[in-house]
Amino acid sequence: MKGQASSSYKGAVKFRMPTAQNLVPIRLDLDVDGQKFKDTFTWNPSDPDSEIVVFARRTAKDLKLPPGFITVMASAIQIADFRSLEGQDMYPGERIVPIKLDLRVNHTLIRDQFLWDLNNFESDPEEFAKTFCADLGIQDPEVGPAIAFSIREQLYEIAVQSVASARENRISKKGRRGAEYTPVSKAGSTGLDLVKLFGHKSSVVRSQQLIFF
Repeated sequence: MKGQASSSYKGAVKFRMPTAQNLVPIRLDLDVDGQKFKDTFTWNPSDPDSEIVVFARRTAKDLKLPPGFITVMASAIQIADFRSLEGQDMYPGERIVPIKLDLRVNHTLIRDQFLWDLNNFESDPEEFAKTFCADLGIQDPEVGPAIAFSIREQLYEIAVQSVASARENRISKKGRRGAEYTPVSKAGSTGLDLVKLFGHKSSVVRSQQLIFF
């Protein structure tokens, strides 16, 4: 099954989820005094941190969980990592990535693989999941949200890796530029004529010293 059509963005973009809605996937697997709680949902990173505590209190109240869950749940909803990457460059380029589904939801087993365009910042995992379920005749209302969350979780990991790749790419380019103008040692058979490369009024930084020619 194909992913959604592309609406391409060229060049570097700032970190965000490669979807229409910039939502952070959150997976909770908590154990407080022997009582377990598992849940998955998405969170808007623009919401104030106070909303996290409100959400934890409301969830504990609605599900009749012990009060100890409130602090544990609030601490487990990690938005800081996502926010720490905001403003940094990521390079989707022309990347088409495989998304893999291997899910068991109630009595439904989903195994599939399809391609997703990271340049499509108008993609909608929830809408895709609805179409997916409709095409396969899946009627369990819990399957669609599970598929959408799995897609978002994988896209989030890929986006984080994209930031790391962009950072490594910048460092690599700086290294290549530095190496391009570094003179070969005297023991070598050849050397760079820095006067010809830079001219008499230019300079090059080497070994923490500024050398003028």
